[in-house]
Amino acid sequence: MSGVSQTNPLLGFVHRRRRGAELFLLVLALAVGIGAYAAVGVGVEGAVPADLLGYGGWLAALVVVAHLVVRATATYADPVLLPVVAALNGLGLAVIHRLDLARDTGFAAQQLVWMTIGVGLFVLTLLFLRDHRVLTRFTYTSGLGAIVLLLLPMLPLIGNEVRGARIWIRLGPLGFQPGEVAKVLLVVAFAGYLVLHRDALALAGRRLLFVDLPRGRDLGPILGMWLISLGILVFQRDLGSSLLFFGLFLFMLYVATERAGWLVVGGGLFLGGALVAWQLFSHVQTRVNVWLDPFAYYGPGTNDTAFQPVEATFGMAWGGLLGRGFGGGDPSRVPFAESDFIMAAIGEELGLTGMMAVLLLYGLIVERALRAALISRDGFGKLLAAGLAGVFALQVFVVIGGVTGLIPLTGLTTPFLSYGGSSLVANWVIIALLLRVSDLARRPVPELTGVDEAGGDDDSTQVIRVAR
Repeated sequence: MSGVSQTNPLLGFVHRRRRGAELFLLVLALAVGIGAYAAVGVGVEGAVPADLLGYGGWLAALVVVAHLVVRATATYADPVLLPVVAALNGLGLAVIHRLDLARDTGFAAQQLVWMTIGVGLFVLTLLFLRDHRVLTRFTYTSGLGAIVLLLLPMLPLIGNEVRGARIWIRLGPLGFQPGEVAKVLLVVAFAGYLVLHRDALALAGRRLLFVDLPRGRDLGPILGMWLISLGILVFQRDLGSSLLFFGLFLFMLYVATERAGWLVVGGGLFLGGALVAWQLFSHVQTRVNVWLDPFAYYGPGTNDTAFQPVEATFGMAWGGLLGRGFGGGDPSRVPFAESDFIMAAIGEELGLTGMMAVLLLYGLIVERALRAALISRDGFGKLLAAGLAGVFALQVFVVIGGVTGLIPLTGLTTPFLSYGGSSLVANWVIIALLLRVSDLARRPVPELTGVDEAGGDDDSTQVIRVAR
């Protein structure tokens, strides 16, 4: 192999920068976003939107700025993440615009503003965070900050209940969902904690049915997260966040310790807590009953509790394999199609094919994040990237599983697609963190001096380069 010492066993890699490939993929992503926006205008109004040039120019400017900052500050970062995110964000804007035309609302313009803020924070993160390992200094600060953010909606003056879930705070005309920021801080806190304590957490405890269960003294962290997730479920009535936060910690705990016993204990705690919540709280019972038999809560003689999921199911069935095309369906029948049920709107007008394409894009984000975790040279970076991958995987599963009827509805937003400033801004910061981890992981290994072929000291330098 050219450029690799055949006698030295070191396996250092030097990846190619691939910024040119990223730029090419960004052009394709812009074609998806701007093309979908134009197709909405043609399908609904019979003409190309009058603001297509301004909209397309602004979207292209945001993407180009993000690319230039990555090129300047994260030269070796993964070349696929940014184009995939740009494609999802552009498609989401087009679908929200489609719903705006049906309802005479202006959510797409507001979403573009939130995207601008998200890209701005993406840029600032890459400019000021040059090494993700600096975040280990804020392990406990991040954990405390996450808990404070999760408690804010419970305050009487600023807490705001929306559609039965008390997960919002409102300051004047501005509304904000602090849980979206809390999930980022929790990943940082979990990664820093597990790096320091994973040896103790990995110690074998009692063996039961071929599974090594953890020691009782080490159950404190998982019990704490179990109680926090139950508190979110009980007091904030938020099934999605409860599942996301507990599942995230359990996933990172398993990645850190590689012990299936933690999954057994965590799964048992989750099932037990869910069963108790179902028995005690009416809103949980309603969600489960609507999931099990939606048509019993739809139509005349009922309170139409299942109106959204049933109408979403009708729309996706009508869309079929290839969809009705933009303007050919009626996704506005679903009350919150721009946020919770945007995948139903995509299924109706782009069909099963469009939904599978979107799922493939999410799969690419998770795969590239896990790839960054695998090649990262430090334990904190591995856990940080794996945790952020887990955030996307769990959130997409919970949201799309609820829309398609796989699990009860939870109320989370679909990353980069759904309308919502808190979610969009937080997810752009997550992508910046992933790019930073992948940049440091893909950079050339520092030159090793004073190591000869036999392992002794001399003045030679061994540099191993493999272009990938």
